[in-house]
Amino acid sequence: MKKIILAAVCTTLMATATAAAAPSINGSTGLINTPSADVLREGQFSLGYYNTKEGGVGIFNTNIAPNLEIGVAGFRYDNESNKNYLNAKFSLLPETVLSPGFAVGVEDAAGETDRSYFAVASKGLPLGFRIHAGVGNGRYDGLFAGIEKTINPVSILTGNSTFPATTLIAEYDGRDMNYGARMSIIPGLKLDAGWRHDKTYVGVTFTN
Repeated sequence: MKKIILAAVCTTLMATATAAAAPSINGSTGLINTPSADVLREGQFSLGYYNTKEGGVGIFNTNIAPNLEIGVAGFRYDNESNKNYLNAKFSLLPETVLSPGFAVGVEDAAGETDRSYFAVASKGLPLGFRIHAGVGNGRYDGLFAGIEKTINPVSILTGNSTFPATTLIAEYDGRDMNYGARMSIIPGLKLDAGWRHDKTYVGVTFTN
C-alpha cells in the first residue's frame, strides 16, 4: 500500500512539474526571463507572444532531435532596432522523481546582441514547489535561479466561475528579481502576467 501511495505522489509531482512548461520571454522553455532544464519532446512545438513595456516579443520553439530544442525569439521594441535571437537547449539528464534534470544551452547564438551560454538544473519538490538554478555568461552575468509554486494543478470550479490552474513564479535572472503568474486556460494554452525588470508584462503561449 505504501508503494502505491508513493507512486501516486511521485506521478502527481512529475505531472505538476511539466504542466507549467512554456517558453520564457527570451524564447527558451523556462520561467519569466530564465530557462529551465525542460526541453521540448519529439513532435512538440511551442509558440507565444509577450507584450512588455519595451515592446513585443514573438517566440517559436521546436524539437529537431532527441533532447534538443531550438527556437527563435523576435524582439520588436519601440525604441530599438529589431532583434532576432536564435536559441538552442540540450537536455543532458532528464528530471526524475529522485534527481534533477540538467540542460545546457545558448541564447542569441548569432551574437546579435549578447550571446549567452548557460547550464541549468531543475527539480520538482513536494507541495507543488519546483526550483531551478543555473550559471551563465552574457546577460546572466553569473548565477541565476527561480522557484515555482503551483497553487492549484487543475482548474477549480466555484459556482459559475472557473479558477484556472495557476503557478506563481519568482526568479533572479542574474541582474534583477522578476515575479509572475502562469495560468493554464486550456491544455497547452497559458496566460502569463507579472513584473519583469520592475515593469509589467503579459503573454500568451501554446505548447502542443
